[in-house]
Amino acid sequence: MFKSNFLNEISTRGFIYQSSDIEDLDTLMNQKAITAYIGFDITSDSLHIGSLLQLMLLHWLDYYDHKTIALIGGGTTLIGDPSGKDEGRKILQLQDIENNIVKIEKIFEKFINLKDKAKIINNYEWLSDINYINFLRDIGSRVTINKMLTFESVKNRLDREQPLTFLEFNYMLLQAYDYYHLNKEYDCELQLGGSDQWGNIVSGIDLIRRLNNKKTFAITSPLITNNDGSKMGKTADGAIWLDECKLSNYDFYQFWRNADDTDVPKFLHFFTKLPLEEISKLSKLKGQEINEAKKILAFEVTKITRGKEQANEAKEISNNIFANNTLDDRINSIRVSSKEILISSFSLLDAVEKLQLVKSRSETKRLIKSNGIKVNDENYHNNDFSLSSYISKNEIKISVGKKKIGIIKII
Repeated sequence: MFKSNFLNEISTRGFIYQSSDIEDLDTLMNQKAITAYIGFDITSDSLHIGSLLQLMLLHWLDYYDHKTIALIGGGTTLIGDPSGKDEGRKILQLQDIENNIVKIEKIFEKFINLKDKAKIINNYEWLSDINYINFLRDIGSRVTINKMLTFESVKNRLDREQPLTFLEFNYMLLQAYDYYHLNKEYDCELQLGGSDQWGNIVSGIDLIRRLNNKKTFAITSPLITNNDGSKMGKTADGAIWLDECKLSNYDFYQFWRNADDTDVPKFLHFFTKLPLEEISKLSKLKGQEINEAKKILAFEVTKITRGKEQANEAKEISNNIFANNTLDDRINSIRVSSKEILISSFSLLDAVEKLQLVKSRSETKRLIKSNGIKVNDENYHNNDFSLSSYISKNEIKISVGKKKIGIIKII
C-alpha cells in the first residue's frame, strides 16, 4: 500500500512493472503535486491500442492533480526508436510528422484536461536547435556505449545479427536529453513508459544526476499481450486505431466485446475507470455470465476513447445485430443491383472486398473454406462464389468471424 493516491491506484490496477526508488517517489508524490511525462512518437496519423496503457497512465496522473506532460516526439520520430523493434523504422519526413501531430493531439484531449495543468509539448522545439558538436561534447561524453549495449532492446537486435544504425543509437541520447530538458525547464521528476523504454529512461535519470545534480524517477508498465502471446495493438486484420476516422466506433467496440475470457479482468483494470470493487465482481463471472463483463468492458473503453455518445451508438448497433438479430443502417453497407448479382458479375469475393471485411481475395477464399465467412448467418459453400440464391431478401448480411459484419442492400 502506497501513501500516494496515484501510486496506490496504478499499483492496484497492475500498471507498475519496473520502478526506481519507488519509496522515495511515494513520499514525494504524497507531499506535493509533481511534474511527470510520457513520450509518444508520431509514426502514424493515429495512435492504436498499443498506446492505450500509457494514455491511461496520463489520465491517472491528471486525475490525481499532478502536472502532466504528453511529450510528442516530433524530433525523435525523425530518427526512430529501436526499443522493442526487430528492424529499423521507416524514416518519416517532417511534413508527414506535422500532419500526424495535428490529428493525434485530439486523442490526448480525451484523457487529460488541457485547460488545467496538463500540457502537450513537442520535443522538436529544442531538438531542432541542437548544435551537434556541442551536443556530443556535453551530452555524448556522459553516456557510454558499454551501458547502451546492456539494454535489452539493443542486445536483442545484435544477438539476431540485425543492423542497428548510429542514427538509432542517437535516439537513446535524445530521449535522455528530453528528460534532462524537461527536468531543467519544467522541474519534471518522473518519466513513465513501456517496459521496452527502461534503458532509455534510466539513461535520462543518470544524465540529470550528472548535469543537474537532481534525483529523478522512472516507472515502466508491462508489455500487454493478447491471450495468444501476440503484442497488443494490431490484429490479423490490421491495427485497432483509436481515431474513429480510421476504425469505426462499432468495430472498436466489438474488438473489446470479443476479448478472450482470460483477458477480461486485466483489461478492466487497465483500460477502464471502473471502481476496483466493481472490477473484482465482474472478474469473478464465468461461463456465459462473462459476456456481461465483456459488454461493460467494451462500453467503458469506447466511452473513454471515443466518447459516451459514440459508445452508446456502438452498443446499440451490437445489440441490434447480436441480441435482436436485426440489421442496423449504421453498419458498413454497399448498394448493389439484383441484376449484377444474378448474372454473377458481383460475387461474394467482390462483396467482402467492397465492404473492406478482409484484406485480400486469397484470404477470403481461405476463410470461406474454413467456414470463417457466413452469409445471412449460415456457412457459405458455393464454389462459384455466387450470391444469386440470396436475393429474395432486400438485404444480404456478410459476417467474417464474430467481429466484422457488412450489409449488401439490393436495389
